[in-house]
Amino acid sequence: MIIRPDGGLLSLPLSLLDGTPFKDYLIPGILLTSVVGVVNLFAVLHNLQRNRNRFNWAMAGGIMIIGWIIAQMTLIKAFHWLHIFYLVIGILIILIAYQCKGKWAV
Repeated sequence: MIIRPDGGLLSLPLSLLDGTPFKDYLIPGILLTSVVGVVNLFAVLHNLQRNRNRFNWAMAGGIMIIGWIIAQMTLIKAFHWLHIFYLVIGILIILIAYQCKGKWAV
């Protein structure tokens, strides 16, 4: 999205952005990378280091994924089965991290 903001690399039509504040995929790509990607990268790095805050970072990553998908569906006013897939992934990340934190026992 950043390399080819016209959507050509991912076969995304620019018409998908009609009605949004974006004219191409550059800003959404930057936001996706800097917000969702960086938070989840920190979660991975903290987990690899066995940092005591690793589960908090994982939950933050799950929240970022869910927030991104909800914002995306709201802005583009469209629905695809991958939206549900990523919402479920975000929820599972949060629930598993919460379980690993020892706050909830099954």
